[in-house]
Amino acid sequence: MSTKATSLLYLDGVEVSFDGFKALNNLSFIVAPGEMRAIIGPNGAGKTTMMDVITGKTRPDAGEVFFSGEVDLTARDEAEIARLGIGRKFQKPTVFDSHTVWDNLELAVSGATGLFSVLMTGISAEQHGRLEEILKKVRLWPRRSDLAANLSHGQKQWLEIGMLLAQDPKLLLVDEPVAGMTDAETVETAILLREIAETRSVVVVEHDMEFVRALGVKVTVLHEGSVLAEGSLDHVSADPRVVEVYLGR
Repeated sequence: MSTKATSLLYLDGVEVSFDGFKALNNLSFIVAPGEMRAIIGPNGAGKTTMMDVITGKTRPDAGEVFFSGEVDLTARDEAEIARLGIGRKFQKPTVFDSHTVWDNLELAVSGATGLFSVLMTGISAEQHGRLEEILKKVRLWPRRSDLAANLSHGQKQWLEIGMLLAQDPKLLLVDEPVAGMTDAETVETAILLREIAETRSVVVVEHDMEFVRALGVKVTVLHEGSVLAEGSLDHVSADPRVVEVYLGR
């Protein structure tokens, strides 16, 4: 199938059941190289399970999950999938509060190069330059010497996005990035993710419709473990089924 060969992420007929409950039910969708996609849907729609399958945390009962056209993700474990270039940001930021912002990024780089080598020899000049760029991109360059504990909630989210970028993923999975953010941080995060999507693919799971609108990307609506609708936010918002199961609540 040509779409598999040309896609970055390809899911076809994916099924996952937990104790008889179908978390994913014939889920199929494709993310193209360099595409940003928003995933929305009610609680229990399968959004988290979908990300668990993509990252190797959950094995599907059936279906295909391919990365970069040819890599079968169902045959890989979580560590292998991370090394392939799939980074995942969970809803709650997991940063090292007792370390500086800069040290957090160095530790993230060590995930790829080995913590021991980073501690013993430090990072290379090339890595140093890249971390500078990342800190500027995620709006934290002025805070680079501050402890992560002293950042606002939104800034911690940006730091974690920066830590993922330090590992240079081809695909970034971002779970509810603006939950708990101020309005100003939410606006800035939409701009940040659009900038990131210029050089890699990004999948954003989100409930905040204003934020999804600010992203200005194709939206996939999940319901009961499968795709209910797909298209622009205006297109899916006008779908009576989407209104009934999600937007009308």
